[in-house]
Amino acid sequence: MSPARGARKIMTPPLRIGVIGCADIAVRRLLPAMAAAPGVVPVAVASRSAERAAETARAFGCRPVHGYAGLLAADDVDAVYVPLPAALHAEWVERALLAGKHVLAEKPLTLSSERTAELFALARSRGLVLMENVMFVHHGQHAAVRALVSGGAIGELRAFHAAFTIPRLAPGDIRYDADLGGGALWDVGVYPVRAALHFLGPDLTVVGSMLSSGRVTGVDTLGAALLRTPDGVAAHLTFGLEHAYVSTYTLHGGEGRITVDRAFTPPADHRPRVRVERRSGVEEPPLDAEDQVVATVTAFARAVAAGTCDGAASLRQAELLDELRDAAALTTRRS
Repeated sequence: MSPARGARKIMTPPLRIGVIGCADIAVRRLLPAMAAAPGVVPVAVASRSAERAAETARAFGCRPVHGYAGLLAADDVDAVYVPLPAALHAEWVERALLAGKHVLAEKPLTLSSERTAELFALARSRGLVLMENVMFVHHGQHAAVRALVSGGAIGELRAFHAAFTIPRLAPGDIRYDADLGGGALWDVGVYPVRAALHFLGPDLTVVGSMLSSGRVTGVDTLGAALLRTPDGVAAHLTFGLEHAYVSTYTLHGGEGRITVDRAFTPPADHRPRVRVERRSGVEEPPLDAEDQVVATVTAFARAVAAGTCDGAASLRQAELLDELRDAAALTTRRS
């Protein structure tokens, strides 16, 4: 039935987001996505530097705010995005929630599962949405892979391999600063751990892990882990800050395997490459390019509109990261 003539469509007001800090990921990825996502508008950018706030805000038609606390006090800000160094997430996420703001925070949400649980409990108690910015799970290529696996494309699942490694960072990068929550596990290890949860479910246990540190950095710069499901499916994970770039995962089954390249941080114009290999041959189902950053911001806005705050995956991820760090004996390479 068509709407009655003269009926007025009820418009939902856009979600007004402020950004705490002018981190590279905010300027390069999230602010453009906020400007492009339906139902979202960036309204303010805060920085400890008035000049930096003004420069960043000007580029996106926002209002500059000098100091983070001023942004939290703003009446025209419904939600905040927190792209600060990992060690500062907990403080500013908590302060934002106490100020009545919904929060989208960079990963890892905090540096401990206990603190992560506390923040999700606080969000729920105040009727607010807290979401960790793990973007790859919002890309449609992974739903396509799930459908292939559940449809029996590779038979019974036997193992999962995932790797996310990036080249050596510039000296002084915050990811080399232990006091700011640096290190390979927190920065890039999150991706294969979350991918394992995404495909194998929450009942993973840690079989073993290792972390290795360079002499200069004082943080873990590479690592590996072995996890398993209750029925014996193994997850082999590799991550590091001193490698050739690799962003991939493979699901191994009794009758074939599925491999996804550019799995975790694909550009918006990247056509996904999902490779299905079986004895009968190789197939690559055609998939459309997607902007997973816009998809993430859109998912956050929808969660706010619906009033849903499901942090189960982020909390289990935090628990596994704790367990992996506890199980690893940090070693220093002598090369």
